[in-house]
Amino acid sequence: MKPLILGLGNDLISDDAIGIITARRLHEKLSGRADVVESSLHGLALLDLFIGYDRAVIIDAIITGRVPPGTVMEMKPEDLRSSPGPSPHYTGLPEMISLAKQMQIEFPSDIRILAVEISDNLTFGKGPTPVVADSIAALTRRAIAFVQRWEDEDKNR
Repeated sequence: MKPLILGLGNDLISDDAIGIITARRLHEKLSGRADVVESSLHGLALLDLFIGYDRAVIIDAIITGRVPPGTVMEMKPEDLRSSPGPSPHYTGLPEMISLAKQMQIEFPSDIRILAVEISDNLTFGKGPTPVVADSIAALTRRAIAFVQRWEDEDKNR
């Protein structure tokens, strides 16, 4: 089964567009090897995008303040802290995974997150800042590497 590559963000807001821009670069490079999807959705609205996949890579922007902008971090869902929101529409990935398990929904058992530290999530109408845009090549390589690793694992089963 092909994995899901999910680029998240809002392509109208500077650095927040990084996940979507990277997904656009990956469409052709991973054609036939992965389903590459762009989305500006968040919270439980994302649940439907994961159903039926056993592996997924999420590419998104993050603000931690602990690393310089443009830094690419590899994470797993358990690395994220829970973020209960005022309604189910604003839940995070840990809550979505928990709900999928409770509902016994076919949901990826292997989820990798490629998060890019950003600095500008407020400016409308211009692309990502140069330092964040420079991370696209690394994001692309890492996403392709996950797909390759999973293909190799499947061949060796």
